[in-house]
Formats: sequence, structure tokens, C-alpha cells
Amino acid sequence: MSSTPDPVIDAHLAVALDALLSEQSVTRAAARLHTSPAAMSRTLARLRRVLQDPLLVRAGQAMVPTPRAQALREEAAEVVHRLGALLTPGASVDPAALRGTFTLQTADLIGAALAPGMMRLARQEAPGVSLRFRAEELEAGPALRDGRIDLEVGSIDHVDPETQVEELVTLRMAAAVRPGHPLIEGALTPERLAAAEHVVVSRRGRFTGPLDTALAELNLHRRVAVALPSHMAALALASRSDVVCLIPTAPAGAAPSPLTDTATALGLRLLDIPLPLPPLTIGMAWHPRHAADGGHRWLRDTVRRTLAAPDRSTT
Repeated sequence: MSSTPDPVIDAHLAVALDALLSEQSVTRAAARLHTSPAAMSRTLARLRRVLQDPLLVRAGQAMVPTPRAQALREEAAEVVHRLGALLTPGASVDPAALRGTFTLQTADLIGAALAPGMMRLARQEAPGVSLRFRAEELEAGPALRDGRIDLEVGSIDHVDPETQVEELVTLRMAAAVRPGHPLIEGALTPERLAAAEHVVVSRRGRFTGPLDTALAELNLHRRVAVALPSHMAALALASRSDVVCLIPTAPAGAAPSPLTDTATALGLRLLDIPLPLPPLTIGMAWHPRHAADGGHRWLRDTVRRTLAAPDRSTT
């Protein structure tokens, strides 16, 4: 037993019907849709066959709609409006209409830098949005793929080919020390920096990093007193002891980075490191299925604005 095939839906016919019923003229409808009067006449003939109604009939020099056409006019306009909304890029979303929670995975220092500014922007533009910050506990590629996180922000070091990555800011490393620290007095030399006690930030408990490589070039070695998994804890320790904590900061001459806000709040002094350390690039990564989503575009834009904005007050 054969079944009747589903009818083929032609969206072009709906658009043409709306134009014809609105203009009540083949010529004007053709001009509205940037086609020829002859092509529009053929489309009208097709619509008449499909709907089994003349739709527009001659009345002197004009054409007037049939009762069926009058009944279809508002519905045709609504269908075309909804088609336009369906095919409009997601970037046109109204942030005020967004509802739900966005999940970001960041290091604690980056989360602390982003949260105040992003919360302020959400309160002003998208009050229905909540933000969830997760520690760097998940493998970002799979977590982005399966939706456990919406955005990763930080030093993007994984190379999942499907992940989309955007570089945001490039920072340099500085030495954060408490007020009155011995390193503040006089010129900071590699020898003095190496002789001080240091705190290292490492989720894996490592005691070495790029600073040790640079010191080794000068046959110098530093003493790492403690390794902590959190930059916030390391900065708190530096504010209450003589350990040196490295922290990313803006390049010379650039606007201050929000990544130094915590150090500033703790009263720490930032000292230039007299060694050529590699810069730190902060970026964000997301799964390509979110690339055109309007809500996700807003999320990414708030990250950009928060990291770049000179005014980061939360008032």
C-alpha cells in the first residue's frame, strides 16, 4: 500500500503571495521582490493552481483581491514575518530577552577579573542571565562539545581542531610583593629576584616555570617556598609574607588589566621583572555550534568588553 508523499513546501511562494496581496499589482510585486513582471505573472499562475482560487482579478485598470485572497492576506504577512525571524542571524537577539545560565571555565584569577564586569553588564543588558564560573577541572574540548561549559577563558593550550578560539589580550608577567618588601628598595636585578623566596601557582603542584628557565640562562636558581593551586591564595600569601608571586599584567603603556585588580585590592606592589619572559596570551574557546547563536555572541562580547574596558567599576 503506497502512501501519499508529503507536499513540498516552497517558501518563495509564501513570499510572493504576501507581495502580490500587499501590492495588488503584478508589476509592483515584481519590483518589490526584484524580479521581472513576466516571472511574477508565472508565479501568480502557480499560486492560483495551488490554492485553486484566482486571488487577484482585473477590475478596470486595477486588480482586486478575491474573498479568499482577503482572508489570506494577514496570514501570508505573518508567515513571511516568521520566516524572516527564522532566517535572521542569531546576532540580532535582544539581550534583555535572554533567560538562563552561561557556564564559563576559567582559572580563579581570570574568573575574579571577569565576574564583576560581566555581572555589571548582565545586570544592565540581560537581567535574566546568570553566570556560573567553574574551575579548570574539565578537559575543555569534550566539555565544550557536550555542553557542560559554554566558554573557556584563559591560556588556550589544547588543539582540538573543531574548537573555535579567539585571542583577547597579551599580557606580561610582573612580580607582586607586599608593601615594604626588601625588593622594592633599589634596582631589581636577576640576582636579587633569584635570592628571594617565591610562591608558584600550579594546579599540578609543579615548582618550576618560565622564570626558572630565564634564571638558568644566567646560572641562577630561585627558591620556591610553596606551590599553591590558586592564584588568589598565592596573592593572599604574598600580601602577608615576603614571598614573591608572579602575576600577569598589562604591557607597559597600556590600560591596566583587570587581572591585577585583586593584587591592587590586597595592596601589593607590582615590579617589572628584569628578564625576558614569554608573554601570556589570554583567549576564549567555544564549540562551533554556538558561533552564530545570539545569546552566545552576547556572552563572548561581554568577555571582550570586560577585559578591555578602562572603567571596570561595578556600580
